[in-house]
Amino acid sequence: MTSSRKNKTLLIDKEAASALELLKDGLLSPVESLMNEEQSTSVLKTGLINGKSFPFPFLLAPAGKMNTEVLTSLKKGEEVTILFEKKPFATLIVDEVFHINPSERIKQIYGTDDISHPGVMATFKRIGSLAVSGEYTLLNESSNTNKQIIEDAKKLIDAKHTTALVMAANPLHRAHERLIRQTLENTDLLVIFLLKPYTESNLSYKIRKKALDFFINNFLTKNHVVVVPLENSYIFAGYNEIILDAIVAKNYGCNKLTIGRNHAGLGMFYDCNSNKSIIDKVIGIDIEITVASEYVYCDKCTTLVSKNTCPHGQHHQISYHSNSILELLELGILPPTILMRKEISAVILSKLHPNRFKNLEKLYYDVLPVEGLLEEHTENDFYLELMKLYQTTSLT
Repeated sequence: MTSSRKNKTLLIDKEAASALELLKDGLLSPVESLMNEEQSTSVLKTGLINGKSFPFPFLLAPAGKMNTEVLTSLKKGEEVTILFEKKPFATLIVDEVFHINPSERIKQIYGTDDISHPGVMATFKRIGSLAVSGEYTLLNESSNTNKQIIEDAKKLIDAKHTTALVMAANPLHRAHERLIRQTLENTDLLVIFLLKPYTESNLSYKIRKKALDFFINNFLTKNHVVVVPLENSYIFAGYNEIILDAIVAKNYGCNKLTIGRNHAGLGMFYDCNSNKSIIDKVIGIDIEITVASEYVYCDKCTTLVSKNTCPHGQHHQISYHSNSILELLELGILPPTILMRKEISAVILSKLHPNRFKNLEKLYYDVLPVEGLLEEHTENDFYLELMKLYQTTSLT
């Protein structure tokens, strides 16, 4: 192999690196390589590769003046080193360099090139007008152990059916819990793909994973749920997201995929004067896709219900809007338990607002009932006990 110091170099970001890793791990099959111009044109026309769905061409087209200069100079058969975070990440043997229209590529991914759309501007900045195809080799490749974890979990319970759920759980609320339970009722093993974004999110992946693990370990049957991180790159961000979710889930060994009624990519496709969902465009991917009900809290039913079965109308229903619940948490307010389980709220608040109380022990003993014993208490304990006071009804 030619020394990387003699090779021309291309610079890529975390999203591109993640996509290249997904491809090498076989998680984007039927796509098996970077597409050349002929393959790209075919996928644009048909939405298929090898007779199976793939919503847009899989390309490497990094933006930037230096990248453009290098791509312009590359010849067929030449080796180029791909750098990520200033370190060699992969080497690529050039097959073809060809022009693409960044605006059209944005439309293929998001369904629009309107810069007011979330994510469009960020993606515009990272996509160039030249794409390169060819065989590439990852350097210092780390093995993806998640496939094996899922296989081991299947064997442990002799699972016949494995269902995938893709969620951000930002934050994990009661409707998420109901969706998880409902999905578990119809499968042997549930794989939750927990989205792991590249940009700063309101709740870090670590906090969301901790909250989800707490729920699974304390309120669900053992050995029937596996949590797998899914790096949420731009290729999953558009209206074709469900197709990509189905492809990745299938390649991870799932034979079912459940999506929520309010999934971002659902119901955004309109064709032949009739309403259809993007699910109708999934071809050749052998996975069963189920759309779950939308759950709300009804003050007449006094419980969490499906909108399909509750007769009382929206004026009696409380919907589960993650952004609004998160806003309460960011302000340090305990969400009502009909929105979030108190233990989950305590986990998140203690991480979002560490050391917020000047004298936690004094506040604990002044405000809460205690047995007289001097014990050390955490902020998590304080939130749990405080929620109990909120739920006391004798004086209300």
